[in-house]
Amino acid sequence: MADEIKTLEGLEGVVTTAEAPVAAAFVTEETITREPVRDDLGRAYATGKRKDAVARVWIKPGSGKVTVNGKPQNDYFARPVLQMILAQPFGITNTEGQFDVVATVKGGGLSGQAGAVKHGVSKALQLYDPSLRGALKAAGFLTRDSRVVERKKYGKAKARKSFQFSKR
Repeated sequence: MADEIKTLEGLEGVVTTAEAPVAAAFVTEETITREPVRDDLGRAYATGKRKDAVARVWIKPGSGKVTVNGKPQNDYFARPVLQMILAQPFGITNTEGQFDVVATVKGGGLSGQAGAVKHGVSKALQLYDPSLRGALKAAGFLTRDSRVVERKKYGKAKARKSFQFSKR
């Protein structure tokens, strides 16, 4: 194209950057109106993930009862730290005791499972009530924590630990 245009008269059909249409990627968050996503029973569903754990989470309006794999939250996650992790999305959005949570979790350990349920609850809350999305996103609860266990390498005792070195 540069070879074809030798003079200024040849530039008539070329669009300058000032005249170029604004790309759709620059549309602000306020212009997008999100609709609540709920099933026939009035529940919102989301999948949460953390490490090797995957949680399927349903939330619906209720008294704040949390059930994980058919057990109450206090029985399944006995450590107070894990219970606190599950309560974080409700604390950020000021919705403590307003939603019942039913979750099924597979894989990983208890800490990863608690993180997966937290991620699933956060995603389900923003699907149930899109106005909560800003607070959850600002707190970082909608982003999947991608950190996983590093794999063991060939010639190493573990992922990075080497065998004991012997000079002789």
